[in-house]
Amino acid sequence: MQPYDVLVVDDSVFMRKIITDLISGDPALRVVGTAKNGKEAVELVKKLNPHAVTMDIEMPEMNGLDALRAIMNEHPVPVIMLSSLTQEGAAETIKALEWGAVDFVGKPSGSISLDLHKVKQLLLEKLHIAVKTNMRKLSRPAVSKPLLKAPEAGYATFRVK
Repeated sequence: MQPYDVLVVDDSVFMRKIITDLISGDPALRVVGTAKNGKEAVELVKKLNPHAVTMDIEMPEMNGLDALRAIMNEHPVPVIMLSSLTQEGAAETIKALEWGAVDFVGKPSGSISLDLHKVKQLLLEKLHIAVKTNMRKLSRPAVSKPLLKAPEAGYATFRVK
């Protein structure tokens, strides 16, 4: 069986190398490319057609959230946000999930995480799930709609006790 193709996106050369090495240790996964910013990521997703992408958030030229939005609009592919900003509950994480990311993994110690090996197993598990995700079956609204409508002007609101 052919390994699943993964694109690694991070502005740090050092982090791209560490992430690539972690993923390459799994025989079911193969890193087919790396990108240093969101703009390169969008172009490489179209060119390489990977099964999944790991995406940093803070990058020059085009950040990870803008790249995620472009990828989901132009060439949907499962994206796992891998960033020091993607801690559970963070605004960026929620935005990324709303915009189409399938999951997230937080870098343990900031932008340059020398201890990324601490989340290796978690990252690999999430990548194994991501590469099997059928993005066509996932339907995401283009714009979030509020669950409850605000009352229109001129109408009274009543509370039930």
